Amino acid sequence: MRTAADPGRRLRILEAVRAVNDSQKHVLVDKAVRRFGADLRGLTFALWGLAFKPNTDDMREAPSRVMIKALVERGTDIVASDPVAMAEARRVLAEDFAAIGADTASRIRYADSPMQAAKGADALVVMTDWKAFKSPSFSALKAALRQPVIFDGRNLYEPAIRSQGFEYFAIGR
Repeated sequence: MRTAADPGRRLRILEAVRAVNDSQKHVLVDKAVRRFGADLRGLTFALWGLAFKPNTDDMREAPSRVMIKALVERGTDIVASDPVAMAEARRVLAEDFAAIGADTASRIRYADSPMQAAKGADALVVMTDWKAFKSPSFSALKAALRQPVIFDGRNLYEPAIRSQGFEYFAIGR
């Protein structure tokens, strides 16, 4: 899009793709609001996966940034875990929140493991399809969560996990 903009051309199809991609980053937020209500104060969400994609610490277009900002704006506390991107996420999220005049330190904590992030959380949000997140012990996860609610932004799990007592919200399912 930038290359086309230099000579003054617009690539409308790419603009439309970007708009759809940007709106997709809010789908899980909308599902969380439908489930818990617009005021999420007092809730804690575990967030698995900060990086844009697995096996990297790339945070440039990471959907987790949009999700975290939207949840925090609604009063949620976040406990995040990512196998690689923790240091980069701390830096980028601190910049994101400084730009809006907020402090991430009071609203976002970082856990050393996915299960540590889930402990005591009201819901789990899966944002990156890391291999480490694909096959958790669902019984341990259910025991760790305050409420057995999963928002799966990567469709890592089968809807059949509902039979194990989870409320499961995925993308396009």
